[in-house]
Amino acid sequence: MTRVVFVNPFDSSISTRGLGLKAPPLHLMYLAGAVEQAGFSPHIIDANLLNATPDKVTGIIEGLHPDLVGLTATTATISRVFQYIKKIRDVLPECFIFIGGPHVTFLPAETLAGCRELDAVVIGEGEETVVDLVKSFSITDPRWPDAVRGIACRHKDGDTERIVVTPARPLIRDLDTLPFPARHLVPYNEYKLFDNDAGAGFMITSRGCTFACNYCSSSHLMGGKFRARSPKNVVDEVEELAVKYHVANLEFLDDNFMLNHSRALAIGREIRARGLDVSFVASSRVNEVNPEVLRELKRAGMSTIYYGVESGSMKTLELMNKRITLSMAEDAVRTAKDCGISVLTSFILGYPGETYEDMDATIRFAIHLDPDYAQFTILTPYPGTPIFRELKEKNLLATDDWDRYTVTDPVIRYESFGLTPQQVSRKLTEAYLRFYLRPGYLLRRPGLLKSVLFGLYHGYIRPAFCRSDPQGWYRNLPAGR
Repeated sequence: MTRVVFVNPFDSSISTRGLGLKAPPLHLMYLAGAVEQAGFSPHIIDANLLNATPDKVTGIIEGLHPDLVGLTATTATISRVFQYIKKIRDVLPECFIFIGGPHVTFLPAETLAGCRELDAVVIGEGEETVVDLVKSFSITDPRWPDAVRGIACRHKDGDTERIVVTPARPLIRDLDTLPFPARHLVPYNEYKLFDNDAGAGFMITSRGCTFACNYCSSSHLMGGKFRARSPKNVVDEVEELAVKYHVANLEFLDDNFMLNHSRALAIGREIRARGLDVSFVASSRVNEVNPEVLRELKRAGMSTIYYGVESGSMKTLELMNKRITLSMAEDAVRTAKDCGISVLTSFILGYPGETYEDMDATIRFAIHLDPDYAQFTILTPYPGTPIFRELKEKNLLATDDWDRYTVTDPVIRYESFGLTPQQVSRKLTEAYLRFYLRPGYLLRRPGLLKSVLFGLYHGYIRPAFCRSDPQGWYRNLPAGR
């Protein structure tokens, strides 16, 4: 029997270390579920949960004697993941090692060139590709792995080696055919949010986005299409989390949960029909808010809605290709509040082409909207985004040190836009100070005090998964990512 181990590398980010966030590796649980459904017995090692060093993880892997090892990485973690791969290769020289994630999906050849110990990159959506890798390995297909669609790999012909990118794999048409994430392969009850007893109930009910914001890679990663699970399938998983895992607080990590109003309504009604006592967070564009849908979702347990507002400057919104207006944001926040739903808004500072005054307008607009929570980040041009390609072509990226692509560290040559990196960093800190230290704000929300103070100290706060960081929360999506 072919043995497969999936590894979630240790995350040393501020949110994990400082706020006690231990989120289950939903992306790897999806992959493991697909491999298990295909008849194999995968393992998951979550170094983040174990606080395990690469050496410790390698020791665990060595004891499992796997034939294949799969890891995941974002842009900010790719260098660290290479360390894991090199150590695994040292102790398991014959093991096939592959990697997936948003960063490597857009830079497959560069990833293979940067790590000689790596065998293959999974490109895009990962379940079917990884199953094919495992199956092909198990039958020792002589064409393997070149015959597997949706990967980049090393092809050796005698002493000659070249990188081969195989034909793209079509997107999975029916998401209901996928098994639920293999939560039983990890100690699920040990995952807690922010050092409290709240279980980590993360779900994905749809994939893809039909919009094309210049700072986000999602529409490119998923082909610019929206695919959704059926309401019954979604609520079956909600029920599993509530009954089997005793998790009552959920977060739907969709790009845009509210895109299809009738589906959102049906999910809310199905939750109520089954009598499930859950609370959940979901996302919406501000121009897709419907009061009737929000009222139904509130009755079903929606506690918070996430809006990606991103800027208080119409000029900047147009640069972003956001396709919303400030009045739409005002209406969306007001509608949610009228329905008794808390509001989380996100904002991006330092977008190329905006001025110091534009950033100040964003801070003022965040205060004007008065959401329950606001999240501010610095524009980070990730590979796969239009803004990354534009800046790279113009030689306006200040560094190719991926460790700095954290949404809190300026990585753009801001001098070309009339700013300095120091000014952008100061604006990030100022945004949190001005928003959260308003008279009476913390008095109304004493439970948020720890998160706010820690976030202010380090320059950001993360009361929910950071969708302004289109890779931070994509760690929970299943493209091997």
